[in-house]
Amino acid sequence: MATAGLFVIGSFVAACCVEVDALPQPGESLSARSFSMEPGGKGFNLAVAARRLGADVAGLFAVGDDDLARLAPPAFERAALSPDLLRRKAGPTGGGVGFVAADGETCLAVASGANALLSAEDVRVCAAEIEAAAICLAQFESPDAPILEAFSIARRAGRLTLINPSPFRPIDDALLAVTSALCVNRTEARALGATLGVSGADDRLDVLADAVFGEGPDALVVTLGSKGALAFRRGDATIEQPAFPVEAIDALGAGDSFAAALATGLAEGRGWEAAMRRAAAAGALTATVRGTFDAFPGPDALDRLVRAPF
Repeated sequence: MATAGLFVIGSFVAACCVEVDALPQPGESLSARSFSMEPGGKGFNLAVAARRLGADVAGLFAVGDDDLARLAPPAFERAALSPDLLRRKAGPTGGGVGFVAADGETCLAVASGANALLSAEDVRVCAAEIEAAAICLAQFESPDAPILEAFSIARRAGRLTLINPSPFRPIDDALLAVTSALCVNRTEARALGATLGVSGADDRLDVLADAVFGEGPDALVVTLGSKGALAFRRGDATIEQPAFPVEAIDALGAGDSFAAALATGLAEGRGWEAAMRRAAAAGALTATVRGTFDAFPGPDALDRLVRAPF
């Protein structure tokens, strides 16, 4: 299998995690079982998860000029990612807080910080690396301008582009036009449907897929937690990927792991069905380990689960 080449329009945050019995209600103060802080961010997670699966990963990540920025270089080295991918910006480094309930359910909030300062000019400096990568990946902890620039460069070079629009915001028409595939969860599918005029989209995913195809993308992937995942592709049969039966204890990062494994599989030249199976296995394995950085599986663990019968 060929080595995958990915370019990630990334984000980096100081990720705080609080374990609680149940997710907080408005106005509620909780006692936590534990607190931790580790390097994170959806873009960083994508890069780490893909690199752990053996992909060659390039990209762009912004950090600030505060104390939290010191977390980034050793984290990149530990993940076998080059610190040269980092861009220093004036201001605070991004930060986030995630709550993990006893049943594995999660909620989180992220302050973009320096990630919001990543620019199209930063991207243009990396044009040759984007053109050389099999897939360009992005997520919505980064602003539109650098994503649009990177995806435009990638598509002109005949490369695939994949975006996980999380945290969700309405997707600009120009960005949709240069996006090959969207990867969303059910909540994001509902929000996406609202922006495309599809009411109740999370229960009408085939209708949502047709609306997405009308805007430019050729594929819509929807993750459904314990119900698995679906891949709608223009002109092809829908792929129904069951969830792997695992005991989930922390779903933070599982969606990032899914997207990274999907992109890595496609970049390696695997078909959509094989890539979806590997993506589901990666997400499942990530959910069985607390935290994110150490939860992303390597290729051996992934291969074992992929080969296991349901």
